Amino acid sequence: MNVERLKYVIWAAEMQRAVDFYVKVFGGTVLKQNEIISEVAICGGVIGIHGGGEGQRTWTGLSFQVPDVIAGAAEIIAAGGQLTREPQPEDDEPPHLAMCMDPEGNEIMLTRKRS
Repeated sequence: MNVERLKYVIWAAEMQRAVDFYVKVFGGTVLKQNEIISEVAICGGVIGIHGGGEGQRTWTGLSFQVPDVIAGAAEIIAAGGQLTREPQPEDDEPPHLAMCMDPEGNEIMLTRKRS
């Protein structure tokens, strides 16, 4: 099979709000945008944001590795997202995980590379 491209699709009740969130928080670049679907490139990956979502809480499996989970979680909140699990220190190291939710109810993770 010749795979030409891989993207992960999430749903949004308010697509523009979702696009703005991923661009602002993760430095995404809008590749495509119309009334049905938008595509945002982040760190070599593509997230498709499909309109018509119900805004309900949904686990996505998306994980974003960042240098500082606490600072990243603060950015999520500042951009209208929420934390579903606060970053917690583990084994005398800074937090390596924060469970978050974008403004559309899509659950995502922030992770830090462990030493």
